[in-house]
Amino acid sequence: MRASGVILAAGRGERFQGQVNKVFVLLHGRPLLRWCVDVFPASGVVGELVVVARPGEEGRITELLSEVPLPVQVVPGGKRRQDSARAGIEAARGEYVLVHDAARPLVSPELIRRVLKAAEEHGAAVPVFPVVDTVRYVDERGFLRPEDVPRAGLVRIQTPQGFRRELLLSALEHAERQGLPLTDDASAVLALGKPVAAVPGDPRNLKITHPEDLALAESLLPGQYA
Repeated sequence: MRASGVILAAGRGERFQGQVNKVFVLLHGRPLLRWCVDVFPASGVVGELVVVARPGEEGRITELLSEVPLPVQVVPGGKRRQDSARAGIEAARGEYVLVHDAARPLVSPELIRRVLKAAEEHGAAVPVFPVVDTVRYVDERGFLRPEDVPRAGLVRIQTPQGFRRELLLSALEHAERQGLPLTDDASAVLALGKPVAAVPGDPRNLKITHPEDLALAESLLPGQYA
């Protein structure tokens, strides 16, 4: 199999402040998880999906994805993001894996194809979006510190992130042995000393972190959903 999509849906979403896992929150009548999952079959480059669920929610997610036109596995996640990622990647069968956060419902088929193509060429690739705002540090009191943070070369990282499966597994195992905390999967590959290619991201591919992000996502949907 050429590529597997690994969807991480096991997060706690504490900043969202909802009563349920935010992947079940409705965006124009469809759960966030279903929005991003449905894009992967549309990309035409993924042969299966592995959805990593919060333990205890596997049945609900399986039912939610019963009509997805690809083989779907639902596996339980772990306490940390890197534990959940490893569970999904170990279950995947593709030579390449595309690891995506379920909280990014507006991912496009074009972005999925772009990341996979770069991963096939370089072994690892992530979508990035340039930082255009002024960036500064704040101190423990909440006041701005005077030093500048140069923006040249500074980017925001998005998902899906694409990797040769065996490379990412080796990187995650290395990070575990070293006790490294990871904020994304590219961090593990970089810690292994391997390069990660940067490909153009998509400004619409926002992450639903706070409740107000839902309204922004709704405004970015095509006209038929507005």
